[in-house]
Amino acid sequence: MHTLKRRLTPLLLATAALASASVLPAAAAEPHGPALTASSPALNTTALDAAVALEPGDRMSGQVARVATPDQVWQGSSTDTFTGRTISPDAHFHIGSMSKTFVAVVLLQLEAEHRVDLDQTVQHYLPGTLPASYPPITVRQLLNHTSGLPAMSFGIPNPTVDQVLDERLDYFTFDEIIRASLFPADGSTPPLHFTPGTEQEYSSLGYRVAGAVIEQVTGHSFSDEVTARVLRPLHLNQTTAPAGDSRMPRPALHGYVTDSTGRPVDVTRQADDSGAMISTAADLDHFVTALYGGRLLATAQLDELFALPRDGNGNPVPYVDGSDCNTGPATGKACYGVGVKTIALPDGTVLWGKTGHDLGYAGAFFATRDLRLRVVYDAGTATSDAPSTPALANRLIAAVLTPPQNPAGAH
Repeated sequence: MHTLKRRLTPLLLATAALASASVLPAAAAEPHGPALTASSPALNTTALDAAVALEPGDRMSGQVARVATPDQVWQGSSTDTFTGRTISPDAHFHIGSMSKTFVAVVLLQLEAEHRVDLDQTVQHYLPGTLPASYPPITVRQLLNHTSGLPAMSFGIPNPTVDQVLDERLDYFTFDEIIRASLFPADGSTPPLHFTPGTEQEYSSLGYRVAGAVIEQVTGHSFSDEVTARVLRPLHLNQTTAPAGDSRMPRPALHGYVTDSTGRPVDVTRQADDSGAMISTAADLDHFVTALYGGRLLATAQLDELFALPRDGNGNPVPYVDGSDCNTGPATGKACYGVGVKTIALPDGTVLWGKTGHDLGYAGAFFATRDLRLRVVYDAGTATSDAPSTPALANRLIAAVLTPPQNPAGAH
């Protein structure tokens, strides 16, 4: 069912909404970030306020965003399409695959502790977890999406939206997901999509296997490890890895999915799987600031985070199709490092970060490596066929690239 949960992104004629926004002094807004002195252009807060407001046709129920430079932090939110109430900019939301970056950080820390070798095989750490017919697949290949593993499956090739909604409170462990995907009930063995290490293809299953490696090596759940290694040290008090607890902290960004009758269903409560996480825009901003600033990883591991997989000639391996890594000068080539991907803005600015989708939610965090620009957003969907990339994303980028009329960038 979770295959559809990752794909489902809602649809409803969203009405235009008023935005709630604020601008904070950088020093007050970023207690978790390093002191940066690099000069940055002032943010166009008027354009950002307009960007976060819902527009007709957005097909989202509400959205929150945060944009930051070393000198300035803006955060804003829309109203909720269904309730008409203003959403708190500090609202919690399901981060979906943004949790993959947290998985990668834990494994990179374990590598630095000499407890995991990223170039050792999955078969070494998890004997019997992969089909016997599979060739060696390394932990690094899981993390940089070059494993060739098939897609996740839960035994139903094309679950209906009603099935997904009915089972949204079901919880799955890493092992349950892996077994259902690689050892289906019909006894067949799903083939690899390509020889490991030769191409890149986004793999959610690969990160479930990576999560299982963490749990096997440490003897603890991913939830416990990420809390002890990342959330607690950084004081990310609004971020959790709930491990099956379907409750959502307040305030919350609500996501909706329409059932087969067209009725919108609030999916804010959902159990998901062992790698699921909940956070806020501010906490994700603090996380990426600490991560890129070297507070979570040693230099060697931080370099690995941003390293694209390359072939024998030193060139990025090809991406398997046009479904991803399809913008900028590197179109068609690998764009994922270890837990993060790279994108280029129209002005040439290079960002690194991660998108995330869950049932009823779509968002992302991205930042330049020097942290001169950081962008976080999340949108709650309004129906079951909303765009996977909210219009908010493009509006935020356009606002970031638009100089303010008032040089001070204040309002």
